[in-house]
Amino acid sequence: MIHYLYLGRVDYAEALRLQEELVVLRQQSRIGNVLLLLEHPPVLTLGRNAQRANILASDELLAQRGVTLHEINRGGDVTYHGPGQLIGYPIFDLRSLHNAQGNRLGPVDFVRLMEEALIGLCGEFGVPAGRICGLTGVWCGLPSATADESPTCEPAQSSSKGLPPAGERKIAAIGIHVARGVTSHGFAFNVTTNLDDFRLINPCGITDRPVTGLAKEVSDPAALPTLETLAHRAARQFGKVFDEPVEMLKSLAALRAQTRTAPAVKPEFPAPGAQDRESAAQESPASEFSAQDTPLQVPPAIERLRQLPRPVKDRLIPA
Repeated sequence: MIHYLYLGRVDYAEALRLQEELVVLRQQSRIGNVLLLLEHPPVLTLGRNAQRANILASDELLAQRGVTLHEINRGGDVTYHGPGQLIGYPIFDLRSLHNAQGNRLGPVDFVRLMEEALIGLCGEFGVPAGRICGLTGVWCGLPSATADESPTCEPAQSSSKGLPPAGERKIAAIGIHVARGVTSHGFAFNVTTNLDDFRLINPCGITDRPVTGLAKEVSDPAALPTLETLAHRAARQFGKVFDEPVEMLKSLAALRAQTRTAPAVKPEFPAPGAQDRESAAQESPASEFSAQDTPLQVPPAIERLRQLPRPVKDRLIPA
């Protein structure tokens, strides 16, 4: 099950705090996989690989335009978020997801499925979209005849209405962070976004391909649904590509109400006297364990750690 929640316009700093909260809950298996859908006021975000030179505007101009700046832990370079852009933050445990072969989903596989969901979303409006090998994200204006068909890069996908005018244009940026198997950050899908704001930066460090938005690619922008309606469609596409049922939550309170008590992890075969030592350990912080000599038996705190799944090394996927 994928639960999703549309939050409307949310300040970027508040969205970061919310992601941090939900990531911890997901790592503790106290919630299931959650997809947050929202939009932001104007903001620039710099990933761990970002270069300050890719911000073309001065600090004074950014302040004048009301654009804030945040350095974050996702992969990739600099990107822009603003009104009219659908933001998706999937808080998913990769260990709960599997590919078509039944194997656990890796970070790169996860990003490819996110791209597929957004390609499908474009297709709902008759907008051809696909991938460019080596450049994470979703693109319009891809001639299918020149699509890279290597196993690591799927060919561009297009609709029956034919390709838009020539020229590769980025409609969605993707950048995630993975910690202990749980994802954060996600995608930015341009709908009615003010594309002039992208002139403030070199989006994702790319200088030879422009950005676009759904309103620019469709024949009748006035017929586009609201961002909230689009969010519901995006959630259905996520359910389709991840092969999971989706359920909408009405509020953050409803999500928090589903929070489960963190499961206690105990040794399968506790050592003699372990229950007594475990009770004592619960009465004092783990930091107070003596380390002056080698115990005759493994302390229960260490034994519990042995039973935990091996942590997944943090991985970064560029925007």
